Amino acid sequence: MASALIYLVEDDDNIRKLISYALTKEGYDVKGFAAPGEFWKEYRVGDPDLVMLDIMLPEEDGLSILKKLRNGSQSLPIVMLTAKDSEFDKVTGLDLGADDYIVKPFGMTELISRVRAVLRRSRISGNSPEKSYRVGELYVNPERHIAEVSGEEISLSFKEFALLEALLEANGRVLRREELISRVWGEFYGESRTLDVHIRSLRVKLKTAGMYIVTVKNIGYKITEEIQI
Repeated sequence: MASALIYLVEDDDNIRKLISYALTKEGYDVKGFAAPGEFWKEYRVGDPDLVMLDIMLPEEDGLSILKKLRNGSQSLPIVMLTAKDSEFDKVTGLDLGADDYIVKPFGMTELISRVRAVLRRSRISGNSPEKSYRVGELYVNPERHIAEVSGEEISLSFKEFALLEALLEANGRVLRREELISRVWGEFYGESRTLDVHIRSLRVKLKTAGMYIVTVKNIGYKITEEIQI
């Protein structure tokens, strides 16, 4: 199997060189960019397996780049790098579609482990046949990124959709909170409150189908058409 091609957008020369060196040593093919303009020029003709983005960049911030990348591809793995450690940035970045979020300073061992995990998840997903789910009036097609309730298309954020898909894949089985957080936000992201916020938002957006998402006290959540008493 050919090594993964990684595009790294980081304006700090020392950090960019350090990350590039560490990932290259692990067998990855890395292209580093100091500015968004350089990245976009290469991205238009290239086909990376993963993109790593710093948030604070000249010309254009990383969240803006993330948004544009997600508009063009729902499946491209994207990891955010930032010195900011605020809940707002984490939730915003992940909800816009980032696959993981790493706060500086970080160790190279941790970074490599998380890159591997994101690439592994994306390869498993990419090798899966197209699936669709139907629970009562709810219809979801992950490949086409479509969610409908009674035939009406529902607009969900990237992470809301991933959360719904994880619950549907469980086929009525209860998913523990830790399992949901790991599957949707990554094994290194443990903010429990973010899960609850997204579940509430998902229920509201799904309207009458929101009742299918059931809270199992002190354990987690499941999705079922059965009437809960």
